[in-house]
Amino acid sequence: MKEAGVFKKFLSGKKLKHSERRDWILDAFLHIEKHLTVEELWTAVKRKHPSVGFATVYRTLKLLCESGLCSEIRFDDGTTRYEHNYNHEHHDHLICMECGRFLEVVDDGIERLQERLMKRHGFLPRHHRMNLYGICRECKKEHSPVQGTAR
Repeated sequence: MKEAGVFKKFLSGKKLKHSERRDWILDAFLHIEKHLTVEELWTAVKRKHPSVGFATVYRTLKLLCESGLCSEIRFDDGTTRYEHNYNHEHHDHLICMECGRFLEVVDDGIERLQERLMKRHGFLPRHHRMNLYGICRECKKEHSPVQGTAR
């Protein structure tokens, strides 16, 4: 797994200890393709390795972010989540303000527009994140008036 090599090299470069526990956490993180909270990852790791503590998972996630394997994201609900970076296409998010669901979206037209804007203003891009907030299809259905009912 390429990510394990990236992480091992990162730890070595920082003169940090490579450990089995960190490998367990990395493995669990890589096998869950969703935006995870620390608590969700800790729960997943504990199923196989009950001795791993919450603080170890938290610190390892911070190291995974520093290594470029994942990034921290925060939506308006105040919850910090972590998502995969390595070998994952850049994407933006649509976030439902009713149920909290979020959807990853990729749109080449939006990306080109962002690049043109940065170029026009002489802005040197490093990274960006776009989050669009609204009401998802399912929540719209739940709140729409029933067809054919009298008012």
